[in-house]
Amino acid sequence: MDYGFDSRTIAQLQLEGSRKWTAFPGSICMWVAEMDLGIAPEIRDYLIAEARRGTLGYLPPQEATEIVEATATWLSQFGEKPEPKRMHLIPEVLAGLRVAIDYFTPAGAPVIVPTPAYMPFLTIPGEHGREVREIPSIFDASRWEMDFEAIEATLEPGALFILCNPHNPTGRCFSREELTRLSDIIDRAGARVFEDGIHAPLILDGTYIPYGTLNDATRTHTVSAVAASKGWNIPGLKCAQLIFHNDDDATRFEPHTHAICAATSTVGARAARVAFEEAGAWRTAAGAYLAENMRILEERVAGWDGARVAHAEGTYIAFIDFSETRFMKEALAEDPHANAAKIILERAGVALTTGTACGAEYGAWARLIAATPRAVLHAALDAIETLM
Repeated sequence: MDYGFDSRTIAQLQLEGSRKWTAFPGSICMWVAEMDLGIAPEIRDYLIAEARRGTLGYLPPQEATEIVEATATWLSQFGEKPEPKRMHLIPEVLAGLRVAIDYFTPAGAPVIVPTPAYMPFLTIPGEHGREVREIPSIFDASRWEMDFEAIEATLEPGALFILCNPHNPTGRCFSREELTRLSDIIDRAGARVFEDGIHAPLILDGTYIPYGTLNDATRTHTVSAVAASKGWNIPGLKCAQLIFHNDDDATRFEPHTHAICAATSTVGARAARVAFEEAGAWRTAAGAYLAENMRILEERVAGWDGARVAHAEGTYIAFIDFSETRFMKEALAEDPHANAAKIILERAGVALTTGTACGAEYGAWARLIAATPRAVLHAALDAIETLM
């Protein structure tokens, strides 16, 4: 089936009025992790039918139970099925991070974040009075890996480690061996893990292994969150799923259920069920389209003198190193704090996420979202290439 992924133009996207395409007027906008590819027809039809029925009241508890069951069933394709009785609907995955900080770590415990990282992971802990400890990951020009020795040296009892898998912004899908090594380190330290699996529906050529159900240790120390929002392009509908992996954690959260879960959108929750149960064909087609986009992007970047990007095993996100490019070396010679994304916006008219938002060390890097019609992707890459 032709889903029209190539149908939108830059002019149309600029007129549609999303945050992504209005924040930098006149630019090619590649900075927000959402797709410019529309939505699944099953979700579109559900939303239209829901509006016609006018059934936009509060979600019945029984229906919430059915939606988390649908989520658990979908997740079971990757391994052990989570227990639906230990799952809750929440407005977004980041609400799950706030839950992990507030209710599953002692006051003042630090939050450990491997970098580069999804930007809010570096800012939200401070809103809760927590210190963020950044641990730069290891990049060998083709692959990112966690720095396990630095993680072990930085952790302390009660600390919270943030695991994003598939990883934003590097595109890694961590192996069973890596996750097992991490679980051993966390267990020895007496720390906790918040697992963000929001990009699980977006596997390109990697393998997604859920961390929370990996082994007995991870079931004890992990709070997880997933969502249909990235895989089916519905982040504005505001629904995610919070997962506990043991009864003690589920019981500890129970008094806070209403305060955290009540803000979840009824429409978003129902749309998530449609995504998980009915819209698999669209997701598969979108995944294939995105895989080709990422192949094109990686091939183009490989031809830019001095630029580097790792192969993405999942997501539609590229984290590009411009530090050795001609334009960046010239900029750094004048200003050691020169910012690659800022230069690219000013000189090439392409809006990317600044690398320093992903970690203190990454001013010469930038994050690019490739989930866009192919002509738009080529236009963005052509514009950036003029700087090389």
